[in-house]
Amino acid sequence: MRRFRVFLVAALCAALVTGFGAISGAQAKEKITVGMAVSWPGYSFFELIRENDWAPDYELEVINLNDPLAGYAMLAAGQLDIFVSTLEYTPVAVEQGHPFVQTTYTNTSYGVDHIILNAGMTPGDLKGKRVAAPTLFIGHLLMGVWLDSVGVSADEVEWINLAADEAAGAMLSGDIDAGYLYEPWSTSVQENLEGSQLITTSIEPMYLKNAMFADSIYMNKDFIADRRTAAVDMMRSYWNARGHWNQHVEETNQFFADYLQWPVEDIGWVVSRNGKEVVGGLYMYDFDEAARFCGVLDGAPPFGQANGGLVQTVADTNDWWIKLGIMETTIDAASAVDCSIMGDLVAEGYRQSFSAND
Repeated sequence: MRRFRVFLVAALCAALVTGFGAISGAQAKEKITVGMAVSWPGYSFFELIRENDWAPDYELEVINLNDPLAGYAMLAAGQLDIFVSTLEYTPVAVEQGHPFVQTTYTNTSYGVDHIILNAGMTPGDLKGKRVAAPTLFIGHLLMGVWLDSVGVSADEVEWINLAADEAAGAMLSGDIDAGYLYEPWSTSVQENLEGSQLITTSIEPMYLKNAMFADSIYMNKDFIADRRTAAVDMMRSYWNARGHWNQHVEETNQFFADYLQWPVEDIGWVVSRNGKEVVGGLYMYDFDEAARFCGVLDGAPPFGQANGGLVQTVADTNDWWIKLGIMETTIDAASAVDCSIMGDLVAEGYRQSFSAND
């Protein structure tokens, strides 16, 4: 009996040591917190990484905020390490002194963003009229650029701050004369409001070339400075996940649909069913295209964009926000972008180029 007790105590001690070792090992995983601006397939790649444990040295927490401005605030406060959102906030972050930077370009709008005119309206009729777009978001920028292209300045219209679903209702009730919309609201308005007109979309060559209507990955500056290896690992994992999607589109789109609670058909209309692009949705960059637009890899990006053109795109966005009364100062656009993490991947030999599967 004495021997049994000694053996039992030894076994319990061993189990405790083993258990503490397991706990210690679990705690040793470095935690990284990622925020998504809104429920959107293009923002869901980090959840794909987390679900499949494709970054096994890290504990990923992915938070779907459905509030871009809250996400930027959390990123600035260090409550997020990484944030996936649209590009247009980049110069605003510099003006407001936020400690985060844009680290890569991920995709461009390939017709997903629309402007609809109400029945009987023409572009020339809009002076003095009510136009709807969400303030300080991609729709606000698109509306301003389009109005300028048809000879209407920003101060010649009455701006109404409405999200796409709100703008659709306001247009159907006759409360606005033009609105920024995307699917399914765009089709809903056109089908239910006789005479309404889709006047422009983000697939126009001038929008693709200036590259302002797009998505990006932001990182907190302290995260980059203090946890450089993690930042590079996360960027590598992101592009690995993008490559996996290209080769396994159907199953990955189904994953996004389940995660976001979207119909899988709608996922395909946003990110494509062919692993690259979809008219009316997004053009998904591969690593090489993004690295070229960052200026860390030789070669030309798509759509007539310049190698290293990302900084100029931020500068152009800054200019437009000044025209639209959102910003007051011209910022140093280069300070808003840090492509060095992409550069680290290029230096280690990382390459990725893919095309549509159809």
